[in-house]
Amino acid sequence: MPVKKDASGRRWISVEAEVPGTPEQVWKAIATGPGISAWFVPSSVEERQGGLATASFGPGMDSAATITQWDPPHRFVTQSKEGSGLGPDAPSVADEWTVEARSGGTCIVRVVHSLYSDKDDWDNQLEGFESGWPSFFRVLRRYLRHFAGQPSALVQVTAMSTEPFAKAWATLAAAMHRGEPKPGQRLSLAVTPAVTFAGGIERVDDLKNGRNVEVALDQPVPGTLAAGAFDCGGTMVQVSVYLYGSRAEQVANAARPQLQQWLTERFPAAAAQG
Repeated sequence: MPVKKDASGRRWISVEAEVPGTPEQVWKAIATGPGISAWFVPSSVEERQGGLATASFGPGMDSAATITQWDPPHRFVTQSKEGSGLGPDAPSVADEWTVEARSGGTCIVRVVHSLYSDKDDWDNQLEGFESGWPSFFRVLRRYLRHFAGQPSALVQVTAMSTEPFAKAWATLAAAMHRGEPKPGQRLSLAVTPAVTFAGGIERVDDLKNGRNVEVALDQPVPGTLAAGAFDCGGTMVQVSVYLYGSRAEQVANAARPQLQQWLTERFPAAAAQG
């Protein structure tokens, strides 16, 4: 969907998803640091109006915003500083999160990203948000359905490539799977002789700015693996492994440096420690 605009100069996009859980359960997943880190990116939240919300999208790509409205378990709003959310010269971005209860034990989670500008310089970035959220919301849905309340750990590694994202994706896919990954197949990523992430491929997305695969892990512990190559002004290759259960942290700590090395070996030109 194109960026929406109005006469005041506001530009915005809105993305929503239906997820299982009560408003309180969903709020805990989208408005606390441990909850967000269980399905999105490493995050911290000072749970109050005036508090700080931070998210790390990779090395040197931290985003910080002030919580301007805080109404649990229904709504909160954050405002980034100018030059923080979308780039060095970007205007401030407001993110509004809402949770709306539905019958049958589900909720609608909605996020609205908005900014004020008389230029369309940032429309591509807003559209990038719009195309990126559905995959994260699928991880959230699976987390709430199967793992809510369990200990969690995230292994997120990143490398930058000088190649176009399509070529970087081909390299990544070949390293993870024999042939182009397809839903219903099994993917096995051997990081070390002692650590192999394995599970069924649930989805392969061809996005406007990248390619992405999602795997429902059953080894070495339950979780979700999401890996892809994306155009973010340069090509970013990222593997995120969301692990759950009593052994999640142990497995994550053992796998993190080895998975970064695995990715760096395949994308050495502009590799970044994750």
